[in-house]
Amino acid sequence: MYLLVGLGNPGAGYAKNRHNFGFMAVDEIIHRHSFSAERIRFQGLTADANLAGEKVLALKPTTYMNESGRSVGEAIRFFKIPPENVIVLHDELDLPPGKVRVKVGGGHGGNNGLRSIDAHIGKNYRRVRLGIGHPGDKNLVSGYVLHDFAKAELPAIEKTIDAVARHIDLLISGDDAGFMNKVALETAPPKSPKQKQDK
Repeated sequence: MYLLVGLGNPGAGYAKNRHNFGFMAVDEIIHRHSFSAERIRFQGLTADANLAGEKVLALKPTTYMNESGRSVGEAIRFFKIPPENVIVLHDELDLPPGKVRVKVGGGHGGNNGLRSIDAHIGKNYRRVRLGIGHPGDKNLVSGYVLHDFAKAELPAIEKTIDAVARHIDLLISGDDAGFMNKVALETAPPKSPKQKQDK
C-alpha cells in the first residue's frame, strides 16, 4: 500500500497559493484516476484507488502545513505503511515553475511541511518537488509562497499538474526516472521554428 500526500493549507483563502501546489496536484490525481469520494480521517481528507496494481491512499492534511507530519504519521501507523511507500508532493523554491524532481530523503529546504513529516516518520520517503521559483530574497519567501500563482505562471503550473497526474502510476511502480522523463517531455516549452531547424 502507498500513501500519496499533498502538502498545503486548508481553506478557500489558501487554495491557489504557491504553497498549495501539492494539494492541487493531488486533487488532479484523485480526479483523473477515479479515486473514491473524499472523507475526513487522520486529521486530513483522504481518498483511495488502485494504481499500478497497488492500493493507494491519497491524503491532504488539514492541520496546516507546519503540522502535516501529525496527519501523515497517523495514517502510516494505522495502515502499517513503511516510510519508503510514502510519496509527498510539495512546492519547491529551488526549482523554476514547471520543473519537477523526485528524490528520497535529504533536507527539508525550509519547507515546514517536510520538517514536520521528517519529525514524525523520518526522512526515508519520496518527495515530488514541484517548482515554484524563488522570489530572489529569503526575506520575501513567506509572502511569496502564501500568495497565489501569478497569471503568467498558470499555463506552466496547469501543465505540470496535468503531467504529474497522468504519469503518477510510474511513481507508484517505482520508476522515478521514467516519471521525471515523461513529465519533463510534457512540460517542456514548445521549440521555436529556429530550434527545430538547428536539430
